Amino acid sequence: MAGTSRPKSRRKMRSSEEDEPLLDRELGDLPADLRWREWMMRVEAVIFASAEPVSREVLARVVGKDCSIDLLIDDLHEELRSRPYELVSVAGGWQHRSRSAYAVAIRASCAPTRSATAMLSEHESMVLMAIAYFQPVTRSELSKIFGKEVSRDTISALRGAGFLSSGPRSPTPGAPYTYVTTKHFLSAFGLETLRDLPDMEALEDAGLLSRRVEDGSVADSDPELDGID
Repeated sequence: MAGTSRPKSRRKMRSSEEDEPLLDRELGDLPADLRWREWMMRVEAVIFASAEPVSREVLARVVGKDCSIDLLIDDLHEELRSRPYELVSVAGGWQHRSRSAYAVAIRASCAPTRSATAMLSEHESMVLMAIAYFQPVTRSELSKIFGKEVSRDTISALRGAGFLSSGPRSPTPGAPYTYVTTKHFLSAFGLETLRDLPDMEALEDAGLLSRRVEDGSVADSDPELDGID
């Protein structure tokens, strides 16, 4: 009968959980120096294995409750000082990154890399930059910034690369979607928070970014461009 299979399934799940060894986080049987070393290795292993920046909360799951994550990271920074890779603080966590001094050698090798940055066209890069600075922003507002329509295909490409997600609905007529950047955006561009973005005025002075504004704000939305994306 169908009802007889569920208890067996639960028993199998319980058995699997019981077979998994418990992690000794405190390591109370080790001398202090060896305990600290083991915590360092655990933290580095977790960061190395992760495809995304690892948060403080995640790292706390593998070390003792009174262990300082910041001091462990400091010691790992020091240990990796002579290595071609380092620990960087991005998107609210930590991640391994190769040092910029070895970028030319890595490119010359043509080896596949774990780079999180997708290949973007110049236009896609500029649209992403505008969204990063002016978020939450609608497609209509982006079109006003660039003086021409920003297509749904461009937004779709940036969403597909994991750089964008939908923000709150705009209070303008039609309640169009706004767009905001993601944690993946921060990770891909080596930023810890959006506060780490380069100064906008400097980018404007260099001609890399401009915004068509009146009195310091985006011009009113155009309903013809603001259809629900």
